[in-house]
Amino acid sequence: MTKPRVLIAGESWTVHSIHQKGFDSFTTTEYAEGVHWLREALIAGGWEVTYQPAHVAVREFPFSAEELGEYDCVIISDIGANSLQLHPDTFSKSVPKPDRLEVIADYVRAGGGLIMVGGYLTFQGIDAKARYAGTPVEDVLPVTLLTADDRVERPNGTAPEVVAAGHPIAKGLDGAWPDLLGYNRVMARPEAVLVASVGADPLIVAGESDKGRSVAFTSDCGPHWAPPPFVEWDGYARLWAQMADWAAGRI
Repeated sequence: MTKPRVLIAGESWTVHSIHQKGFDSFTTTEYAEGVHWLREALIAGGWEVTYQPAHVAVREFPFSAEELGEYDCVIISDIGANSLQLHPDTFSKSVPKPDRLEVIADYVRAGGGLIMVGGYLTFQGIDAKARYAGTPVEDVLPVTLLTADDRVERPNGTAPEVVAAGHPIAKGLDGAWPDLLGYNRVMARPEAVLVASVGADPLIVAGESDKGRSVAFTSDCGPHWAPPPFVEWDGYARLWAQMADWAAGRI
């Protein structure tokens, strides 16, 4: 039996540090990825995973809905709209390229599955720099976005609560979930299903767009908003596999 295929874009970063020691200074640069927990959860759930770190997705994220159609589900996690909309050849050489935000929307409407995962550069993000509000991607999400910085920091922890226990995404996840340390504030569309919440705000929202489905998970798939107790939770792998299965129309 052929495994379902998922494309994950984002979840990588580079930190450039300045070390000042009296009169002298030097710099160090470190590259890191935060996809480990999500990727392993999906593999455990029977998915074949293709991963494009942010700097790879800028150039190689598919240019057509047909190309994206090779995947049953697409996950966008902590990568801003600019990285998918502005190909380097367009930005630096004025070469026209397809708008991949429109490509994602076309893919969903044609029957694809989309999951957007929260972070500092998803939904609207820190200082509103993720910039998905008002884009074609927002049109196919089950939520509407703020136009300002939408982060809600909860450094003391906030407990998720399942709202729609009968939804396939929440199946078998009835017990207490570990705390999260923050999320992006969004508003569930009236026709969508609020699966889980954090306080008065949505955590998981599921909805349909024409022939396709989309899920908004407003917190993180790994540290820092998803601390070790969450990513090591015995329900973590099941949650992500069921989100992907539902988005792809498999359950």
